[in-house]
Amino acid sequence: MTRHDRGRAAARNDPELDPDREHGDGGAPAVLLHGVGKTYGGGRAGVRALRDVDLEVRRGEFVVLLGPSGSGKTTLLNLIGGIEPATSGTVVAGGRDLSGLDEDARTAYRRDTVGFVFQFFNLVPSLTALENVRLVAELTGRGDRERAAAALESVGLAGRGGHFPAQLSGGEQQRVAIARAIAKDPELLLCDEPTGALDLETGRGVLRVLQDLNRRGRTVMVVTHNAAIAAIAHRVVRMRDGRVAEVTTTAAPAAAGEVAW
Repeated sequence: MTRHDRGRAAARNDPELDPDREHGDGGAPAVLLHGVGKTYGGGRAGVRALRDVDLEVRRGEFVVLLGPSGSGKTTLLNLIGGIEPATSGTVVAGGRDLSGLDEDARTAYRRDTVGFVFQFFNLVPSLTALENVRLVAELTGRGDRERAAAALESVGLAGRGGHFPAQLSGGEQQRVAIARAIAKDPELLLCDEPTGALDLETGRGVLRVLQDLNRRGRTVMVVTHNAAIAAIAHRVVRMRDGRVAEVTTTAAPAAAGEVAW
């Protein structure tokens, strides 16, 4: 039995990984982790960032990873995104077992499968919003102007493509970053503190975009320390000391506009 098969078997036998949920398309999971650990450094100086993590995310789910700084949530997102490899265990995402991939293969996975949104927008200041979106799309071989324009339209910025980042509000810049992430049509959208640098109303607007993308069928995972954001998720994964401390299902996720912090 391969590590991939053992991970699937664990999902079938573990109640916390039960796939029979209301949300998700019922097919293969978007993400499956089994016994995942991550240690930085070696010997007595080693730091265990993740410890024996099991988690399943179904396609089409909106999942929030919630926890304080140092709980392991960003490290977990990085493993799922192929930014770095796990030290132990199995990570399956986008139908691929990431556990044995080398750096070149992980780069291809990140390019073809995952869209990233970070707390800081990382836009190129000398490029317009449309050009920022096209730049990343071109690196993936999907850089036509129509695709980039459609991505901007999907986040409500159809009329702002010709503006430079300095001419956009913080919320608009984050929406450009989201458009850039989805222009390559990724299967999985990974967001690390996407509202961390925004005020309440602007943050709500960004969450509204993410929620809308999820309703169109995209799998969305959001890392945050802000417990209020958990209200809009289908499921909430609470992290503590590098472990999954609790997984809860939200019977009726709130609309982004109802969130307050």
